[in-house]
Amino acid sequence: MKTAPDISDVRAARERIMPHVHQTPVLTCGHMDALAGARLFFKCENLQKVGAFKARGACNAVYSLTDEAAGAGVLTHSSGNHGQALCYAAARRGIPATVVMPENAPAPKKAAVRGYGGTIVECAPTTAAREETAARIGAETGAEFVHPYNDSRVIAGQGTCALELLEQVDGLDAVIAPVGGGGLVSGTCIAVKALAPDTLVHAAEPSGADDAWRSRRAGRMLPQEDPRTIADGLRTGLGELTWPFVSRDIAGVLLSEERDIVAAMRLIWERMKLVVEPSAAVPLAAMLAHPEPFREKRVGIILSGGNVDLEALPFSLAPRDRDG
Repeated sequence: MKTAPDISDVRAARERIMPHVHQTPVLTCGHMDALAGARLFFKCENLQKVGAFKARGACNAVYSLTDEAAGAGVLTHSSGNHGQALCYAAARRGIPATVVMPENAPAPKKAAVRGYGGTIVECAPTTAAREETAARIGAETGAEFVHPYNDSRVIAGQGTCALELLEQVDGLDAVIAPVGGGGLVSGTCIAVKALAPDTLVHAAEPSGADDAWRSRRAGRMLPQEDPRTIADGLRTGLGELTWPFVSRDIAGVLLSEERDIVAAMRLIWERMKLVVEPSAAVPLAAMLAHPEPFREKRVGIILSGGNVDLEALPFSLAPRDRDG
């Protein structure tokens, strides 16, 4: 689907996916407020089904299908959370799901895809290999392809996260969401513009995968080039549906360095007792690195997921000067 969604699509998505996802809590932390010099409200999508906001978009896409279209199953390419989410949604509907995954994808994420009943087809770790493999499988099986972010149904589903946040917390001055492919931040823009037009939306991304920042600066969508970041969920580039939201509707892109991402991740684990993955820590890391726009403001921060490889925790790389 190549048409951008609007608030009516987001509201329809919420009704459609309500039986299949959690309304996740919003948590606060006095220590975080003191560090930031602001009042922070954390939307805990790490506590979502499949451990990430991706369950929202995947469920909306799967449950938008007619019975005839669903009969052939669904297909995607993904290195992690979207693949798990699509398999979860497909299992709920009782249809097959196939995920094209790079051969170097984290073992826990492959295990999760299989755990939700999905079939994995491995490919070389390049965008071209993913797309070619998915196209071949789609031609052979007739399965419905659900792009991880460049899909109107997915964007609308992701928008339900901010829709909930704005209903749970009044008077937010800003919302910060991580940006990789842009599905979450695009859906956030749709919800915020409709429900709280005076609230600013900021995107946060790693300095080592800064295509959104570079694209905004250039005034045109630029490709992701050799991303190098621990935040594996944010290594993808923007899509034709998500770039207009990033170019037009956000206040700006905040960059964060690797050590700051790890430090923020550790801070959330230690102070809030929440398991979050590196991608989820990027908004907090970026805000703490660029605090001035948020001083004494009420700020929503979307913790996008909690799927982390417990055998490879990065905390030994992080400074401890924020531990208090």
